[in-house]
Amino acid sequence: MEGNYNIPIWEKYTLSIEEAAAYFRIGEHKLRRIINENRNADYLLWNGNRVQIKRVKFEKYVDALDAI
Repeated sequence: MEGNYNIPIWEKYTLSIEEAAAYFRIGEHKLRRIINENRNADYLLWNGNRVQIKRVKFEKYVDALDAI
């Protein structure tokens, strides 16, 4: 059984910083700053020291903003 899973980015539950930057059209540095300022936000999932961004919850967070 091969482990080649090509899930489209818009269907993924969590995104890496690189994927989130491409999906939301926000720079990686800005995303890292947002993460560092909101380390306990509900749109973040921590796996050790690696962070994953919960796509739908981060979409709601971005929708509520007037500017980034």
